[in-house]
Amino acid sequence: MSHEQRPTKPVPRPARFSGVDGVTQQQRDQPPIDDEAALLLELDAADAVPAQLDLFVSTDPGTWTTEIGGLPPVAAHSSLDLARSEYRRHLERQRRPRNTIESYCYDLQVLEEMIGPKPINRVDRLDVARFLGEAHSKSTRKRRLTSLRRFFRYLIDDVRVLKFDPTEGYYPHQIQLRLPVPLFQNEQRALLDAALGDESWSALAIWLMMRLGLTRSELLALERDHIDLTDEAAPVVHIVYREASKQSKGRQLAADREFADLLNAFLESHQPGTTLITVGPQAVNSMVERVRNAAGISKDVTPQTLRATFAVEQARAGADQQNLLLLLGLANDPRNRQSVNRYIALAADPAPITPLP
Repeated sequence: MSHEQRPTKPVPRPARFSGVDGVTQQQRDQPPIDDEAALLLELDAADAVPAQLDLFVSTDPGTWTTEIGGLPPVAAHSSLDLARSEYRRHLERQRRPRNTIESYCYDLQVLEEMIGPKPINRVDRLDVARFLGEAHSKSTRKRRLTSLRRFFRYLIDDVRVLKFDPTEGYYPHQIQLRLPVPLFQNEQRALLDAALGDESWSALAIWLMMRLGLTRSELLALERDHIDLTDEAAPVVHIVYREASKQSKGRQLAADREFADLLNAFLESHQPGTTLITVGPQAVNSMVERVRNAAGISKDVTPQTLRATFAVEQARAGADQQNLLLLLGLANDPRNRQSVNRYIALAADPAPITPLP
């Protein structure tokens, strides 16, 4: 390399305080800027930075209240926006499901957009009536009423800043349950046979939903270790819920040799991880539709149709209301009792017809 091409070494910059006998702490804290105008701009910018919010604020003499995130405590005259933020934090501390939190807060935001910036103690029954009246369906109205009612119960019972509940006296419309259309015996067999020619997991999934009544979410959460194959003539499928709020839905379901054969065939061709069937919800829907077409079934078939078919077959075999609630993992409440009564009605013997003279 020629002398002209050699890189030159950088000239070391002299120390800021070289040759100075004494330096104060204030001088050391100043930024190393030679331009006095630039230094003044930087100092002005530093002065403009807001101070950190206090973690605690004083209220009455001798008492303190936390002010997390800079939000003041909720009071009767607080805005709906502030109360909604504190309510969200309350739900998160209770470890409520994320979908529930988002649903409640979305409805409260819609209410605020509809009625304007009112304090929470000014929200009245007319506001509630308008909020419910503009729902486009009975299910939306029921959800809105639930969101609003629980919000005001929080403000009355937990925070104790309100005494009047504007949702008092409003009742959700009862949503009429649809009568299910289960598969007949020949359609059930045709569906299982068609599933054998589909994906490697299709027949197993159809069997679990149609013969044991698993929901789609239960099917996709099923783990290999949840199936007891000690006796292959009588396997046991354990439906497990890890969430504390849903553990009452857990149950044990008795399978048979046909299920054991389908499971063993699936495991021979596919080695799953922890979860038995590793596809998404839409893949299950698409599979059911493909198999329905392959089986030549004209009626609509969904995962819920398969579960309803299981329930009707169990009712036909003698299961009563309590048995069906247990088999389907449903809580014993009026809504679910009404639901299973539909299956019992469909399983009843045909009404005899008196021959005409």
